[in-house]
Amino acid sequence: MTGPDYRFSLANERTYLAYVRTSVAFFVAGTAVLGYLEQVLGSGALSVVIGSGLFALGIFTITMCYRRWRRLESAMAKGEPLPYSIMPPVIAASLTVLAVLALVGAVTANWRIR
Repeated sequence: MTGPDYRFSLANERTYLAYVRTSVAFFVAGTAVLGYLEQVLGSGALSVVIGSGLFALGIFTITMCYRRWRRLESAMAKGEPLPYSIMPPVIAASLTVLAVLALVGAVTANWRIR
């Protein structure tokens, strides 16, 4: 038995590395939010929620991307259909919630200034 086509295996690896880069970006964004957003929003609690949410999303992404990579490699080696991944909808929904929180915080901070 031969293994999966190397092109598919390499594509799977590139996707894995893209998820790793994404998780690093979440960690960097979380650090920036925790360090600077309180000054902009004037709310320490909101910046902690948003920054912690970004860190949690980074942890989720880095943890799940390895699991996803292994599942896809296994499915390709066995000639099975590729399994569904929950990562894209979870990331999209989480970022939407965090962005709405940041927008609401920025708008209310702007109202307090005036």
